[in-house]
Amino acid sequence: MGLLDDRVAIVTGSGQGIGRAVATCLAAEGAKVVVNDIGVSLDGREAGAEDPAAAVVKEIEAAGGTAVVSHDSVADFEAAERIVGTAVDTFGRVDIVVNNAGIVRDRSLLKMEESDFDAVVAVHQKGTFNVTRHAAPLMKEAGYGRIINMTSSAGLRGNFGQTNYGAAKAAIMGMTFVWAVELAKYGITVNAMAPSGLTRMTEGLYQGEEPPASEDPSLNAAMVAFLASEQASFVNGQVVGRTGYAYTIFQTPRQVAAMWREGGWTPSEVAAHFHEVLGQHLQPVGMPSHPLLGKRS
Repeated sequence: MGLLDDRVAIVTGSGQGIGRAVATCLAAEGAKVVVNDIGVSLDGREAGAEDPAAAVVKEIEAAGGTAVVSHDSVADFEAAERIVGTAVDTFGRVDIVVNNAGIVRDRSLLKMEESDFDAVVAVHQKGTFNVTRHAAPLMKEAGYGRIINMTSSAGLRGNFGQTNYGAAKAAIMGMTFVWAVELAKYGITVNAMAPSGLTRMTEGLYQGEEPPASEDPSLNAAMVAFLASEQASFVNGQVVGRTGYAYTIFQTPRQVAAMWREGGWTPSEVAAHFHEVLGQHLQPVGMPSHPLLGKRS
């Protein structure tokens, strides 16, 4: 007996890397899986000679699982509807959506072209919306659903050269919070994961060195499988991550201090008092320390 026996899952971008690991894990836990991947290069510009989605389906079937291929693009609204339709037409319903599809076109802000920004946002942010928009009504009707969105530390904390990717991943976090509020009453949970692992997106970080075993992308899959299960009914609107062999949880942005003054503030008054309260909670990025802020413990 698996955590996901007889459930139907869609995993986008599951031909390689983390998506492949998630798809095979969900199948091993008993889910019937739609393996969605259009088989393009990392930047989304070129179609590959191979069919990674078909290869993953064969792998799942060889292990005794059940899966079907989908080659539709998440970035296209009508194509995303066909992805969901593949699940319904083949398996009768959709219980789980893992929004994992993505591309990267890294450039610093001063070098990034509009097309680089639009393409990455279209796959990550719009693609997450597209697939979920078509799946959620079916989940509402069934009174059950699990949606897991892939965010990233690039969106949560920032990363050089990833304006487009970071913007999309931060937006996915925001959509996760909104959908968790909107869909909870229908028995649907919505959570996000910031995964890590050696994939096409990160292989350049090691420059020929052997990556540590803790960067195996399959280490993300167990948490996704749990969040996709009935046992995770109490987990909603959360962002989890992975660091080494540890799963982590991110605290959603919240107020940590308040600077109050009867009647409000003038600009000069803010300048005079900011360091006394709010400044003590700053975590400056790339800037020199200020003597008025003192040393952080």
